[in-house]
Amino acid sequence: MFFRRDETRPPFRKRSGPAADLSFSEEQAVGGGMFTRRALLLLAAQTGVMGTLAHHLYQMQVVHGDELKEQARRNRTSRRQIAPARGEIYDRCGVLLAGNRPNWRALIMTEETTDLQAVVDRFATIVPLDDRDRARIEHDRKHIHRYVPLTLKEFLSWDDVARLGLNAPTLPGVLIDVGTTREYPFKDLLSHIIGYVAPPNETDVQRDGIMALPGMKVGRAGVEQTQESHLRGQPGTVEMEVNAHGRVMGELERVEGQPGARLELTLDSALQTRIRERIGERVASAVVMDCRNGEVMGLVSTPSFDPTLFDGGISRTQWNSLITDQRTPLVDKAVSGLYPPGSTFKPAVALAALKAHAITPSDRFSCPGYYDMGGVRFHCWSRYGHGSINLHQALKYSCDVYFYQVARRCGMEAIHEAAAFLGLDGKLPIELPHMRAGSVPTPEMRRRHGHHWNGGDTVNAGIGQGLVQTTPLALATYVSRLATGRFVQPHLLRSVSGQGIAPVLDPLPFAKEALAAARGGMFAVVNEPQGTAPAARLSLPGVQMAGKTGSAQVRNVPRALRESGHFNSMNLPWQYRPHALFICFAPYDNPRYAVSVVVEHGNAGATEAAPLAAQIMTDTLIRDPASRTSLSRGVVARADGLDD
Repeated sequence: MFFRRDETRPPFRKRSGPAADLSFSEEQAVGGGMFTRRALLLLAAQTGVMGTLAHHLYQMQVVHGDELKEQARRNRTSRRQIAPARGEIYDRCGVLLAGNRPNWRALIMTEETTDLQAVVDRFATIVPLDDRDRARIEHDRKHIHRYVPLTLKEFLSWDDVARLGLNAPTLPGVLIDVGTTREYPFKDLLSHIIGYVAPPNETDVQRDGIMALPGMKVGRAGVEQTQESHLRGQPGTVEMEVNAHGRVMGELERVEGQPGARLELTLDSALQTRIRERIGERVASAVVMDCRNGEVMGLVSTPSFDPTLFDGGISRTQWNSLITDQRTPLVDKAVSGLYPPGSTFKPAVALAALKAHAITPSDRFSCPGYYDMGGVRFHCWSRYGHGSINLHQALKYSCDVYFYQVARRCGMEAIHEAAAFLGLDGKLPIELPHMRAGSVPTPEMRRRHGHHWNGGDTVNAGIGQGLVQTTPLALATYVSRLATGRFVQPHLLRSVSGQGIAPVLDPLPFAKEALAAARGGMFAVVNEPQGTAPAARLSLPGVQMAGKTGSAQVRNVPRALRESGHFNSMNLPWQYRPHALFICFAPYDNPRYAVSVVVEHGNAGATEAAPLAAQIMTDTLIRDPASRTSLSRGVVARADGLDD
């Protein structure tokens, strides 16, 4: 094999000697310098890169660490507010009147899903949604912020929950949540007092954004409405873990909200039950009050309604049924029903005349059975008249002619003033909405509203007819004040979160002799011969009751028909018959309880309202609810019967 010599390269010559050694050292030095520069450049580059990396790591982990950690947490979690438990309501004995029970519901986090409608449609194949549900979901989608979950379905069964759990991978953003729904153990017995809750409307949400939370309800009537600020509570929070598809993987942290306050009412639910049983099928109202401090022990209005109908939204059919019922079950007749007080107003007229010194208890007026004034004849209920009588007899017989003349003598201004002192004119400050104000107008008040006043208006007002109107609650307040001589204010709220409420009772501006005269006449109504309410006498040994009957006309009766002697209001259609009223207090010598009863179209207070009031007073005295309290005796979970 031959090798050809490269002519372009000089031949290799090996150097020797000192020159050769020197030349080799120079080459070594040159090569080493080049290596050192490269190493330094490489080291500098590495240092720069590592420094930059360290700087960024420092920025990420130290300077912005908490912020980035929070961003990372938010990418895998979803935090939302949760509705608090609504405050519970109890009666004076510790019996639950309004509470909460669990409510399993399906929610959807709209920010965790890209196609809300598809998820809703898929959900409906698992748990059916009716037209009302779909309309509500669509409404909420348009009016509620994306960070607030939408409620798909409430009141889920265990089967519903199980099916949704199995299909969770196909329902991004859907989660099962447990909240509370309102529970009313006594249903229609207390619906007018306790009221009900309902889903918030747009106005509620605009006023307070918390109301948009799933499960939030707002009081719409009764104590639920007036004590909303106490009962609502403060919301809590829950943090959920979600994956990249928006599916809820689990709950990381839950901070329960602050429940609403615990309210204790002055009511006795067992007495309330007994009053309702006594009233039966009548269209009526009854109020029982502790006349020493104004605590309302019982307040019944019949017929009533089931408050649970409103919790999830009432149907149109149910609503129409309630509002078209001529017996007006939605109206709390005890506080919103306005009635002429009839003859129950006569003690107030007597007090007005005595205070104005227009009469004395011994002054006598003659009753021939009618009273003529200005060509108009005003009849007494007794067509035969009562003869010459004084105040005691006039109250005992309930003589109309006597009070026609007394009203004219003392004047309407004096009657209005006395009625206002007794709680019959104006609105009473009780913890219920829709309380209507009683009205005992004066000529000046009528003229300011463009109406004429004549002497006949004053005459009619003297027997509680015409323009005079009041409520059953005002009647109970009136008789409580008359019995005690003090400004008794009716109230239902006994304590808030254990803090009691002490009433302040100032004396009335009536002389003791005047009050004694009015009370004595009411005692005669029930206990003396020829009184108008012998059916109201109590059968309890050693206990006597004072009271006053009343019948309030709802339509005029022609003079000819009245004087014919053949008129009987019981022959009229039900809606044209007079209302029957009765007010009373007992025991007479040491007043403790006051009762008012109004039976719509009951015809006569003596035969319809008085016996009913006597039964209610007897039940009240036997049970003596003023001595029963959860504050002093502990919680007593009884709601049945009147006996211990």
